[in-house]
Amino acid sequence: MTDDTQIKLEETHQPADATRQQSDSLGGLQAGVSERGTGKKKIPGHIVVSETTDPKVKWYVVHTSSGHEVRVMETLRQRVETMNLQGKVFEMLVPTQDRVIIRGGKKATIKEKIFPGYLLIKMILDDPTWLAVRTTAGITGFVGAGNNPTPLSEAEVANIQKFVSAPAPRYKTKFSVGEAIKISDGPFSDFLGTIHEMDEEKGKVKVLVSIFGRETPVELDFLQIQKV
Repeated sequence: MTDDTQIKLEETHQPADATRQQSDSLGGLQAGVSERGTGKKKIPGHIVVSETTDPKVKWYVVHTSSGHEVRVMETLRQRVETMNLQGKVFEMLVPTQDRVIIRGGKKATIKEKIFPGYLLIKMILDDPTWLAVRTTAGITGFVGAGNNPTPLSEAEVANIQKFVSAPAPRYKTKFSVGEAIKISDGPFSDFLGTIHEMDEEKGKVKVLVSIFGRETPVELDFLQIQKV
């Protein structure tokens, strides 16, 4: 059982009992996720094979083919059932967050993967489960130190839960501070400007526009600007 890459997450300072509750419900309301090659089909981003309160159960992380995480997860689910490991492998999760993108001049909400190339598995780790996971097509190895897969700590699980359950969708934009843009809507339509500040949570941007020879900050929506 080898793999030497580690995912590092910032710890959150929460009471231990609250953290345990989150670890039991990691993934919660994960909706369907789209991937290349699946058309418009939505694949569940969270699969619960069976429930458990066994203290030996931990969350582990594996490397997967980037862009195919949920399909790899579905393949693993089928293998778990075929190999009769439902009493040892309990949940699988591809953590996502809601993001708002601008597509064709309109806002659209998508599910964006928080950790591309990784899959989280809640399981009892032993030789049969390690073999079942490690030999699944699309999985290239466990995350861990030395020769042993390392389970996520309770603090790391709580931190992932915080990201997954974030209430407000965040904007995903290809703009950056300092970039020259053209205003496409509003009283300053057709003006050229430079992005001064960006607020991705609110979908707002401050643009410096030259008015009467002076650079004046103007607050706009992402929908009101376009690349030059």
